[in-house]
Amino acid sequence: MTATASAVDAQCNTQRQIFTAHGTLAAVKAKIADDKAVRILAIGSSSTEGVGASSPDHSYPAQLEDDLSVLWRDEVRVINAGKGGETVIQTIERLEAALKADKFDLVIWQVGTNDAIKGVSEDAFRALLERGVGAVQQAGTPMILLDQQYFPAIKDLPRYERFVKTVSELGSERKVSVFSRYTLMQDWNSHSASELRSMLSTDGFHMGDKGYDCLAGHMADAIDTMAKLPVAEAKLDVNAGQSLRDR
Repeated sequence: MTATASAVDAQCNTQRQIFTAHGTLAAVKAKIADDKAVRILAIGSSSTEGVGASSPDHSYPAQLEDDLSVLWRDEVRVINAGKGGETVIQTIERLEAALKADKFDLVIWQVGTNDAIKGVSEDAFRALLERGVGAVQQAGTPMILLDQQYFPAIKDLPRYERFVKTVSELGSERKVSVFSRYTLMQDWNSHSASELRSMLSTDGFHMGDKGYDCLAGHMADAIDTMAKLPVAEAKLDVNAGQSLRDR
């Protein structure tokens, strides 16, 4: 693999800050070096399950598995634990059970969209998010929080963006990496409404194949960078507007 390898297609590029890394993936780096399989738990609601994709193979976890396998030329398993319609209280119970039942090299928790639109209180959301982060950290597993999606029909934008901010703030406080899907999708919309539509499924809410492909590519680059950065550099914010290894 060359130093400039990237999983992100040119049409997916963004110049906005979409990923903030805290810590490093030293155990993942060691597994790559030893040609051992890397196991990633992707948990969340419909965006993880892949609602809106033409098939399960086009969900973001499936495409992330493919992208990382190419980048690392090694065996990668991304377990798709997405379940459509869940709010954080439902997902957290499955997350805690998964951590007790198995061992993972990384957890990606897609969280918060349904809570924001279904009327969950902001205080309850924050408390449960902190509970989930605590459970993953107690298990000694690195974690990435994947924040809320942007979509054109957000009814109460100030409330919705407070939920987005909660994910960012908690990530900073607890030193957990955060991938801002909200910022990425906002950027697509700022270019043109048609660009955002091209990333969405016909329901205008969930991503379609192209959107999931772009999300997976950016996520793969972010994970790859975390696995390769020295510990001293791994707390730097990562600008995913370019190949992450070109910085």
